[in-house]
Amino acid sequence: MTQTPSELDRVLALVAERRAEFEEKRHIPRDVVAAFKRAGIYRASAPKQFGGDALPPAEFLPVIERISVADGSAGWVASFGSSLIYLAALPLDTQAELYAAGPDVVFAGGLFPVQPAERVDGGYRVSGRWRFASGCKGADVLGVGIDAGADRAGRPLTAVLRPDQVEIAENWDVIGLRGSGSHDLVVNGAVVSRKWTFSRGGAPTVDEPLYRYPSVPYAAQVLAVVGLGIARAALDRVIAQGGRAGYTGAPKPAERATYRIAVGQAEAQLRSARAFFYEITEEVWSTVEGGDPATTEQASLLRLASTHLASTSFEVVRTAYQLAGIPAIEDGDPMQRYLRDASVVPQHAFLQESTYDGAGAVLMGVQPFRGYP
Repeated sequence: MTQTPSELDRVLALVAERRAEFEEKRHIPRDVVAAFKRAGIYRASAPKQFGGDALPPAEFLPVIERISVADGSAGWVASFGSSLIYLAALPLDTQAELYAAGPDVVFAGGLFPVQPAERVDGGYRVSGRWRFASGCKGADVLGVGIDAGADRAGRPLTAVLRPDQVEIAENWDVIGLRGSGSHDLVVNGAVVSRKWTFSRGGAPTVDEPLYRYPSVPYAAQVLAVVGLGIARAALDRVIAQGGRAGYTGAPKPAERATYRIAVGQAEAQLRSARAFFYEITEEVWSTVEGGDPATTEQASLLRLASTHLASTSFEVVRTAYQLAGIPAIEDGDPMQRYLRDASVVPQHAFLQESTYDGAGAVLMGVQPFRGYP
């Protein structure tokens, strides 16, 4: 990533300072998104031929992990610095137009539920409402899923629109990741040229290693690593609290075998899941960097490692919350926010338990459910 360590450090300090504001406003303000841009986060998945960094996932994911230690919502929004991999399926002349002012482009999408679109001369007339457009209030371009005849793999189209063509319905009233601003998108009759549509996960028009990396599994990875950062923050907090005195005069936490055992087990669980996650990331990158496509088995392992990381991270946060004792129930205690935020990550469609079914099918050589991996 084209940044100095101090640029990322400044982002981390900014996020830590303003995380309460993110929760209150229910989105990451534009000036913070601008700081993310200056740190290179939104050029991380832009093609090198258009001035981007096209970073290996093993370089981008730890950045999101670190931001998520400071704040899960900020990490979630920053994670979509990976989403330009989808736009690599646009025609090259469209991408040249997209990046004409530079590679620091913020893309947000509300792709589901897929809505029917009317075919018009040269494109589509788009209307409808879409859910969960994380980071939409800071986006430069927005995508919505349309049904205009799926491709051979059954993938719907995504229509790319300017912010002035889209209404953001601010309805992100949720328990966790409140600052992610995952509001609904509403479009009323906008006409989108065919050259500004693509199939998510479709063949890229850019020939660089990042665009041979499996796009949907990568989308799962950038979200799972948010949970990892949150869990790291929660576990570090209870480790640091081991020497605190309790209200009742009982032994300090670090003097109790049950506390020490729980901390040790949680540390092992989190580090093990993290190791699997980054190990398969490096393996798949080595394959695509060498010019070969990732195998179905590799793509499935990326999905499996992501789901396992999200689940394990949540369990670690639950353990940390219980170890933190009664202070954790207070609104001002960070542990409450960790618990709420971590609970959202494994709820994402890409990270639910059905992944284990799909991964098991691939491992045993039987047909997984449609759309997996």
